[in-house]
Amino acid sequence: MDCGVAEVIEKRLKTRSVNGTLALGQTIYELMLPAPRLVILRGELGAGKTTLVKGIAEAMGAALAEDVTSPTFTLVHEYKGKTKRLYHLDLYRLETERELLTLGLEEMESEPDALVLVEWGEKFPSLVARAGGEIAISPLEGDERSFLVRML
Repeated sequence: MDCGVAEVIEKRLKTRSVNGTLALGQTIYELMLPAPRLVILRGELGAGKTTLVKGIAEAMGAALAEDVTSPTFTLVHEYKGKTKRLYHLDLYRLETERELLTLGLEEMESEPDALVLVEWGEKFPSLVARAGGEIAISPLEGDERSFLVRML
């Protein structure tokens, strides 16, 4: 019986290497289906947010891992997959909601087959409120990483 309550998927995962984080992209991509979806990527500088996006981009056939870079200065990178489009945003340098509005994020979100992954999105409460998921990445020792994946 459907009571109108959305199921929350929450998983704790761990990787031991950069290659492990890249491979984890496939699993996380499957958790994010179906698109469209806006997902906040949380984690300190160097936590592995972009590395995870590289793995997700490969999993969806949108780009090779080596072709995915951080959009720190361009703010948005777009990759076209076989059936879906991936938008990778880095909001580290943005300060205000007004700056956020200039990116065209609402248009990206409204595309029927879009996946929007946002680094540093937690800086903007309006973005967090409409996100369909969140991935928190915590560095452990060396290249080990802990992931808390929550999808609504």
